[in-house]
Amino acid sequence: MDACHCKDYTRAAVLRAAAARAAEPGAGLRAIEPGMPLPAGTGLSRRAFLARSGGLALAVFGGGALAPQAFDAGIEEAMGAGPDTVLVSVFLSGGADSLSILAPVGDPRYAALRPALAVAPNPAHAFSEDPDLQWHPSALALRDLHAAGKLTVIPAIGYASPNQSHFTSRHFWEVGALDPQGQVGWMGRWLDRYGSATNPLQGLSLDSSLAPSLAAHSVPTAAVAQPERYSLTPRDVWDAGLRTRTNEHFGRLGRLETGDASLAGARTASAQVVGIQGQLGTLVGTNAPWQTAVPYPSNSASFPRKLQSLAELLRRGLPIRCVALDAGGGYVTHDNQVTALATNLDQLSRSLAAFQADLEQTPGLAERVLVHVWSEFGRRPQENGTGTDHGAGGVSFLMGARARGEMVGEFPGLATLDGQANLRSTVDFRAVYKGLIEDWLGGSATDVLPGLGSFTAPELIR
Repeated sequence: MDACHCKDYTRAAVLRAAAARAAEPGAGLRAIEPGMPLPAGTGLSRRAFLARSGGLALAVFGGGALAPQAFDAGIEEAMGAGPDTVLVSVFLSGGADSLSILAPVGDPRYAALRPALAVAPNPAHAFSEDPDLQWHPSALALRDLHAAGKLTVIPAIGYASPNQSHFTSRHFWEVGALDPQGQVGWMGRWLDRYGSATNPLQGLSLDSSLAPSLAAHSVPTAAVAQPERYSLTPRDVWDAGLRTRTNEHFGRLGRLETGDASLAGARTASAQVVGIQGQLGTLVGTNAPWQTAVPYPSNSASFPRKLQSLAELLRRGLPIRCVALDAGGGYVTHDNQVTALATNLDQLSRSLAAFQADLEQTPGLAERVLVHVWSEFGRRPQENGTGTDHGAGGVSFLMGARARGEMVGEFPGLATLDGQANLRSTVDFRAVYKGLIEDWLGGSATDVLPGLGSFTAPELIR
C-alpha cells in the first residue's frame, strides 16, 4: 500500500485488499464505513489460484462451467481467430491533479488559488490546443506524444454530482455507472456480452488480484502479477527435460474425469496450470524481462516492467482483448505535492512513451492497441499549503497509433467552479466508455453500460 495521509484512501485500500480475497458470495468483510460499496467482483466465484511462484499469482475467475479441456482449446481457438483490438486501462490511483498535469497558467485565477503550487509558465511546455494550458515539466513525454498525434487529451472529465470518496468514485468508473451496488466491471460486462466462454486471457489483470473493471459475471478472466516470472517447478526435480515431462503428466492427470467432487477443484487447477505454462512458459528466463530496442525507465517500480511484459505478450499473439493495471506511485497529494507528483508523472509519461515505441517495433501491432489513462477524480483548485484536497473534474488520456490525437471537450476555466468549489467537468466518463465500446472494442454500448441514456460518444478513434 502506498503511504499517504488520506484516511479515506487508506480505508479504501484495506477494504479492496480484503474483498479481493473473497471467493464466494457472503465471504467478504463488512464494509469499513456504512454505505461504502463493495468492489466489483466481490463474491463472484474464483476457479482456483493456479500458481504462486517468484511473486507471481495467477487466478482464473468466472466461467463456472469451464472444463480443463476447454481452457486450452479456448486459448488456441482465440489465437487462431487472428489479431483483434486491445484496450489497456491504466489507473492513476488516488486522484491525479489535472490542474498540474495540464496547468491553466493563462487563467488569471490560477496563481491566486495556488500561490505556492502553481506551475511556472514556460512557452516550451505549451499545450497546443488551448493557449491557457501547459504541460507539467515532468510530463513532456506526453506532450511529445500529443504533438505526434498519438495522444488524445480530455482535460476535464467526470460525472454529475461528483462523489468525493476515493473508494466510491473509483467504483463508479470501474462498473461504468453511478451505481454503488454494481458488482460487474464495465470491461467484464463487455466480455460477458462479446467475449469468449473459454479464453481467460481475454481479460488480463496485471496484478495478483482481479481488477474490478474486469470482473465478469459468466466468462473467465485472469490475474497475472508477473508473466515474465511464471514457472511451474515440481519439487526436487532439477533436470529441465524431466520437469517438462512431469508437468505434462500432471496436465494429463488433470484432464481425467472422476466422480469425486472433492477432487474436481484440484484436478481443474492442475490442468489449467499446465495450460498456462504452455502459453507463458517461453517468456521465463529471458532478460529484464526481454531485450528490446526501446529502453524503459530503469528503476525498481513495477509499472514500466509490466508494460514491457505486456508488449511482449501482445507481440507473441496471445488472445488478449482487455487489460487493467495500476500505474503505481499513488496520486494522493494532500501534502508534498510538488515532489511526489513530479516523480509519479515522470515515470508515467516515460513508461507510456516507451510502451508506444515498443509496440511500433512490430508491424501492425501499434494499430491494434489503445491505452486509456484515468483517475477517480481531480484535485481541488485551491491549494491547502503543500498539497491539494479531493476535487472533481480530472484529466484522462487515450494513447495509440489510431487515437484521435486531439483534445476532447474543453477546459472550463476557473472563473466558475461547481457548487463545491471544484473544477467542472465537460465530458462524462460514460460517454468515453460508449465510444471505446462502439468504436474500438466493438458492439453496442447500450448492451454493456446500464443507464447510458442520451450520452453522445465523442470522436476518439481515427
